[in-house]
Amino acid sequence: MDIHWIGFDADDTLWVNERLYREARSRFDALLATYGVDPAGADRRVDEIEVQNLQWFGYGVMSFGLSLIEAAVDLTQGRISGQGISQLIELTKDMITAEVELLEGAEEALAELSSAHPLLLITKGEPNHQHSKIGRSGLRKHFRQVEIVPDKTPATYAEILKRHAVEPAHFLMVGNSLKSDILPVVAMGGWAIHIPSDLTWEHEVVEIPPHLRSRVFEVAALSELAPFIETLKGGALQAGPA
Repeated sequence: MDIHWIGFDADDTLWVNERLYREARSRFDALLATYGVDPAGADRRVDEIEVQNLQWFGYGVMSFGLSLIEAAVDLTQGRISGQGISQLIELTKDMITAEVELLEGAEEALAELSSAHPLLLITKGEPNHQHSKIGRSGLRKHFRQVEIVPDKTPATYAEILKRHAVEPAHFLMVGNSLKSDILPVVAMGGWAIHIPSDLTWEHEVVEIPPHLRSRVFEVAALSELAPFIETLKGGALQAGPA
């Protein structure tokens, strides 16, 4: 396999992300419980509103925060107080300013791989927040380029690769989300390594179509990534059933 560039997702591939959303949902449930709202019903309604709002607000913490406020008004039938809304705004700010917690092996894997390959960080979300996390992570120095996009589709990746003069057949993407990081890349003729995350947003959970499985590999942790890629370059491995 002749790999020219390696792409990386950021959230839940290099640092903790989904856990912050789960913790925020727990705080939301506790607040809504004071209005007699059942947590199970609250979670379902937040899921619905969050997905509906992607077309308006895109991905990211601020979109999530607006969805929580909308869900709170809806679930309490307008009874939520100004103080309650303020708590949700504060919750959103806490997420935005949360410490960037690197996943184990992230620094080491990027340092090793960047010595042999140009690395490209491709992440989706609100640009200011993503730039802040990238800067605070200490990982920016390992990447040749950074791309912050509103969504990850085959067209998105095609545009990025064209801009950097990279053929899909020579591009390898690493990420935790099959929907956003893996399938769009292999659908356009690239390669991908899936690193499953302990927590994954339900919206990102999909199956790999059988005809694309030969282009998808899987490793359990970042610490395994660099040696695995070296083996791939030697052509000794075949993709598994991922």
